[in-house]
Amino acid sequence: MHLVLQAPGIRHDLIEQAAALVSANRITPLNASAMRLEDIDPAALPEVRQWAAAKHVDIGPLERIRPLHEMKILAMDMDSTLINIECIDEIADMVGKKTEVSAITEAAMRGEITDFSESLRRRVALLQGVAEADLLRVYNERLQLNTGAEKLIRTMKAAGVHVMVVSGGFTFFTEKLRARLGLDSAHANFLEVDHGRLTGRVYGDIVDGNKKAAHLQALAQTLNATPDQRIAVGDGSNDLAMLSHAAYSVAYRAKPVLREAAAFQINYAGLDAILNWFDTKEAIQALRQDK
Repeated sequence: MHLVLQAPGIRHDLIEQAAALVSANRITPLNASAMRLEDIDPAALPEVRQWAAAKHVDIGPLERIRPLHEMKILAMDMDSTLINIECIDEIADMVGKKTEVSAITEAAMRGEITDFSESLRRRVALLQGVAEADLLRVYNERLQLNTGAEKLIRTMKAAGVHVMVVSGGFTFFTEKLRARLGLDSAHANFLEVDHGRLTGRVYGDIVDGNKKAAHLQALAQTLNATPDQRIAVGDGSNDLAMLSHAAYSVAYRAKPVLREAAAFQINYAGLDAILNWFDTKEAIQALRQDK
């Protein structure tokens, strides 16, 4: 078994501490922020998890390092996962209702509100009258990609992995990100607009936790992708079902309910930390050839 350690500018002394804890036979540098400890003692994992939490280091235990091109799907949540904001909260800020909407958003993400669809309808109702121009302001002025997102997506696509964003947010944003990042597919909710302003309603079926999982399963069936060929990344309770259908389930800066369920956690490194769990040589070579 191997153990990948990751943190911004990870210190040499921390690497040595972890190597001693897990009785690693080899230390392989991956980059300035990541090291792989090889041939470790699996029995030491509970202790090293406690150590990692105390030292602010992300760890990834792996039975083997698989070539990235063996993977077929990367499914990602959008709000607070791919991007740095909850779009609905920022839209609400435009009409002075961010506090009210954010409180519902946080409760839903923590799993305290179990009916995501109802919570979304309640929040969208508070947006009645917001101009479409304000949504564009949110995209242009407030939305930023989370650290490592572009590198992750670019490398996944070079390896032939289908990159899908599946979000409880809105198509206004997912479609712009699909064009910007070259996403292979995107699914989200449609905000109803009348004469350039939001009506306070969502059009069509709501993309909740179960719908996210259904989109992943449908794509997996189309691509004949087994669970161990799927990576799913999210941050809140409405990502639980989707992550349950991927062997590489990743909780990114996530709420406790998702951290407990996921196979991997990224709490300190960027999204591109996912790449260090795989052999990316072929993908990197393909990227160089494209240039």
